Amino acid sequence: MEARKPESAKTQDAMRERPRTGHRVLLPAGWPRPKGYANGVLAEGRMIFVAGQVGWDLEGRFSSDFATQFRQTLENTLAVLRAGGAGPEHVVRMTWFITDLERYRAVLDDIGRHYREVMGRHYPAMAVVEVSGLVEPQAMIEIETTAVLPA
Repeated sequence: MEARKPESAKTQDAMRERPRTGHRVLLPAGWPRPKGYANGVLAEGRMIFVAGQVGWDLEGRFSSDFATQFRQTLENTLAVLRAGGAGPEHVVRMTWFITDLERYRAVLDDIGRHYREVMGRHYPAMAVVEVSGLVEPQAMIEIETTAVLPA
């Protein structure tokens, strides 16, 4: 299936192609560039769907620190992506399910630093959703991810 061409040059200029990934970040004309995420992504290729990953280590232990658990969750997500031949640059969507919005907000600087250290400066379409609980009782965050490898 071929993607529709943008209707205006201004819109076309707002779509940045990622040469190594084959996907484009979508930025509607006149919208300010978001910080730390993309509004949308247009991609074509082989898809990897990563089930919700939590921040336990290989022994099944969780840190009691939100930012540390967040980092481990990203590392676990990246391990699954790598098993499928993908890296952070192939991620087109992430949904973060968190159990405590205030605790999340309190460590935003640490979260940003951990994200950049693990995922680089690649910011796909992302959403953060506060939930009342997760299946793993000690989990404070769960991340579900979609990646697209070029065809």
